[in-house]
Amino acid sequence: MFAVTILGNNSAIPAFGRFSTAQVVTINDKQFLIDCGEGTQLQFSKYKIKRSKINHIFISHLHGDHYFGLIGLLTSMGLLGRENDLHLFAPAALKEIIDLQLAVANAKLPYALHFHPLENEGLIVDENKFSVECFKVLHSIACWGFIFREKRQPRKIDKEKVLQFEIPAAYYNSLQEGKNYATKDGVIIQNDWVTIANKPNKSYAFCADTIYHEPIIEKVKNVSLLYHETTYLKGLEDRAALRFHSTTVQAASIAKQCKAEKLLIGHFSSKYEYLDAFLLEAKEVFDNTDLAIEGTTFLV
Repeated sequence: MFAVTILGNNSAIPAFGRFSTAQVVTINDKQFLIDCGEGTQLQFSKYKIKRSKINHIFISHLHGDHYFGLIGLLTSMGLLGRENDLHLFAPAALKEIIDLQLAVANAKLPYALHFHPLENEGLIVDENKFSVECFKVLHSIACWGFIFREKRQPRKIDKEKVLQFEIPAAYYNSLQEGKNYATKDGVIIQNDWVTIANKPNKSYAFCADTIYHEPIIEKVKNVSLLYHETTYLKGLEDRAALRFHSTTVQAASIAKQCKAEKLLIGHFSSKYEYLDAFLLEAKEVFDNTDLAIEGTTFLV
């Protein structure tokens, strides 16, 4: 499964029961936390997210609504007996902040916290079944987006056919890569006789906080699911620009131009109690849009 669960969708100030930014990305048996606004731990409990399954945390930037919940989460993991390594990807200055918070509390984490400063765009995690890239967006301070990509073999084994042709299991990996199989007698078993095409690789792009910024388009081109902030409705485009945020129409325009399959919008200003207008405005430009409602899990 490849999915995104929304834990927080509001902007700077929690309001109307909405929390600050936090999301959990699930890829098969792996879970990743993106941003950790105030209240994230409460949302973990509410939506049955296990802290122990989070081994990678990605912080987009150092505005408080995106990381003020982090030190609480890190220390809670320790109090609950965590031993597994934890990898944290964030702007470099966050390490000094965490070190200071731990030092003044005379606290020590009982697990290894590996800090990876975000400095250059590109690949930051590369494993067998997934990868993560970071890219710059344009906000009032240094800010990063993230792209999660599945890695699937191009072909899937047809179990009935490989048994019929008596192909040893040791050759299944090469078959999944699209290679043919040669028997001991030199007979070539064509790959498409014993495999079927796999599903295309899916991808999820998180665009963090950003002004309308067209260079993002190439970086997130053709993603399966795009998250783009929509702090304001379209009537407040000037305010959005002044504060380095985006509107509904601007987010939808990015989704349309990058040819995303689906758009999620969030980071709603606390000036809005109701969100229906956000969806209506975005759909005028890009129909396949959803609100990033807390507690909702979206399949990629």
